[in-house]
Amino acid sequence: MLRIRFRRVGKRKQPTYRLVVSERGRTPIAKATDDIGFYNPHTKQVGIDKDKAQHWLSVGAQPSKTVHNLFIKEGILTGKKIAVHSQPKKSEEELAKEAEAAKAAEAAKAAKAAEAAAPAEVEKPAEEAAPAEAPAAEAEKPAEETPAPAAE
Repeated sequence: MLRIRFRRVGKRKQPTYRLVVSERGRTPIAKATDDIGFYNPHTKQVGIDKDKAQHWLSVGAQPSKTVHNLFIKEGILTGKKIAVHSQPKKSEEELAKEAEAAKAAEAAKAAKAAEAAAPAEVEKPAEEAAPAEAPAAEAEKPAEETPAPAAE
């Protein structure tokens, strides 16, 4: 199957691309069947031989996604552009697994927070109990002292 795609040429960090027709299984740097144009992404300059492009499309050559979008922009093809950098949609099973993992993580965080709060609560009642006992002891002392002066 023939494919119309970009072949990268140019200097390092200054790419330009040639539009080539080649076999689908071959690497883009392999010898191409035909050269039908160029594209410079820095200057947005495009040069396409529309007659050659129409010929190869009529023969059955399939453009890559990016070339398809370029052909639509240049008016060689009609239709909608294809999303080139879209991420594949996740299945319902994968979404359910992620939701379960998120719930488990939240439960683990809540458990850790409860463990951290539990020792602090245990210490607070012990501190509160000690001051409560002290006034009770003070209340007993005045009761003992009161009868002693009355006996004199």
